Amino acid sequence: MKISIHRSSRGGRRSAAAVALSAVLALTATACGDDGSGSAGDKGADGSGKGEIVFWDNNGGIRTEVWKKIIADFEKANPDIDVKYVGIAATEYQSKVDTALQGGGLPDVGGVGAAMLAGFAAQNALEPLDDRLGKSSLNGKLNEDMVKSLKAAGGRDDTLYSIPTSANNGVLYYRTDLFEQAGLDEPTTWDNFYEAADKLTDKGKNEFGYTIRGGAGSIAQALDAMYGQSGITSFWDSGNEKTTVNDPKNVAALEKYVGLFKKVTPAADLNNDFTKMVAQWDSGTIGMLNHNLGSYQDHVKALGVDKFRGIPQPVGPGGKRVQVSNPVDGLGMFKSSKNKDAAWKFIDFATSKAENSMFNEAAGQVPSNNDAAKDAWVSKAEPTKLAAEALSDGSTTIVQLPYYLPDWNTISKTDNEPAFQKVMNGSMSAKDFLDTLADQLNEAQTEWNEQKG
Repeated sequence: MKISIHRSSRGGRRSAAAVALSAVLALTATACGDDGSGSAGDKGADGSGKGEIVFWDNNGGIRTEVWKKIIADFEKANPDIDVKYVGIAATEYQSKVDTALQGGGLPDVGGVGAAMLAGFAAQNALEPLDDRLGKSSLNGKLNEDMVKSLKAAGGRDDTLYSIPTSANNGVLYYRTDLFEQAGLDEPTTWDNFYEAADKLTDKGKNEFGYTIRGGAGSIAQALDAMYGQSGITSFWDSGNEKTTVNDPKNVAALEKYVGLFKKVTPAADLNNDFTKMVAQWDSGTIGMLNHNLGSYQDHVKALGVDKFRGIPQPVGPGGKRVQVSNPVDGLGMFKSSKNKDAAWKFIDFATSKAENSMFNEAAGQVPSNNDAAKDAWVSKAEPTKLAAEALSDGSTTIVQLPYYLPDWNTISKTDNEPAFQKVMNGSMSAKDFLDTLADQLNEAQTEWNEQKG
């Protein structure tokens, strides 16, 4: 594979994967971290299948409790293996792994979702898992679409670098009590959504119709709103070289969506990430919130099950629902692990029926294990049930985001989250923002196609 490093015409951005790979190659291949694992390029070893392994949770704090239960179950079933749990906040996980990729200290197992997978795989940091899965009792029992999604996200060789644990999906949560009091229809269409956002707002009483995400993670939510309203069903044009993000229909959709800020949303939304946004919605009198299945249990604890619903995103033109893909989450094994056999035992166990069901019930997400997906709690957790149905009944078209681009996370987070805030506060136009984003994506796609060829 040809690796090229060049400067972008927009702001001198360098390819994140290429930069990281250059740093990796400057290190000794057997560099070891203080936890016994190494850096990218270290081949590791199968080990004895016993002893200690280190697990990095990519959503520490939020998922710590359920992971500790899974680890306790695993250690009971495997008394000769100890799992050292390290919980890392979702907002810090990427930088933590990137630092370890260059300087050593990688874990044996870590959360590796679709959005981060390409960057890690491009640096030869992950162990291929196809053969191990093929010999496992899990083979044939994992959701095939989730497996395909992670294979596609890994890059260009159809290799499985992460075993799926769950699928998330965008959800529109709304306060049924507030809607009923205002005599509003359910926000199943974008017209109903905008009407409700306006009618439920009374700034004098600190009541707002919607909370918009302006802090970390803002780009994915903005893309969901754009494509949902425009009805465009592909991220790339027919030639698969130019992105559709700056299509005039998407520009108009983003202008309308961002126009909600401070008109029907709190001003604090400019800097709110998902934790602040969710807490704000749970504790106040805000009508609607876009998030994913992962916050369902938080809403239940705060509001009970009678004051809100979580439904699939509104339908757009012609009654068609279009959503952007939410990254499948999974567990990856780092190639530098000195105890891969024990690491695989943990991955295999964590995605077995009972453990995968327990994890996803706590997370409110769709299980990757097909047997776990049949458990009773799935039909009782309405947002999860509706999300699963929307993904399988033909009512929803998914616009697949290019997680396979090693630069995807850099472009969608570091480069453009601050720019999106400028759009919200009016110092940048939606068109300029999307044109810049399109230039960066087109450049990354061209580079990827060249390397692939």
